[in-house]
Amino acid sequence: MRNKLTKINLGSGTNIKEGYINIDFKKSDGCEIVHNLNLFPWPIENESCTEVLAENVLEHLDNFILAMEEIHRICQDNALVKISVPYWNSSFAYIDPTHKRGFHELTFSFFDPDAKYCKERPYYSNARFKVVAFSYVIAPFQPYRSLPFVKQIEIKNKIMKKIFGILGNLFSNIILELRMELKRVKK
Repeated sequence: MRNKLTKINLGSGTNIKEGYINIDFKKSDGCEIVHNLNLFPWPIENESCTEVLAENVLEHLDNFILAMEEIHRICQDNALVKISVPYWNSSFAYIDPTHKRGFHELTFSFFDPDAKYCKERPYYSNARFKVVAFSYVIAPFQPYRSLPFVKQIEIKNKIMKKIFGILGNLFSNIILELRMELKRVKK
């Protein structure tokens, strides 16, 4: 077990982050911990992280709920957890043959003790995270066409999120990705 980490970048791949301990199943330059995140427990001490970054990794794991419980285990109280995952109604959730699932904007509500879904089904998991913020990522006409000078647009505005949320649930490839910010809550 590694002890006294501050920040960790789960599933770093080649996206090595300065100031983070980078962990991935495959060794690469800058990757400090080589570990398959489908194997539990992860080689990280309990409550040793102040921040966890999980960019495009949770959709690759066999058991999403166990992964969230492991993130909860390694986080200190009030630790920030930043997550990026493909939207359920996006081709990006299915193009990559190693993806196991896509995610809805309410998926993480099942871990938020103040949310209706968590209150109705508290037995799904003991891991608790407050949903602090979320945003949608859109990229018009992707994956079929690229607009010059337009890569990705992050939708953070409350009204725009409602509009895009409705559109993204009705039509595919409107929302490509979700970005979530969570705070670890005591059990």
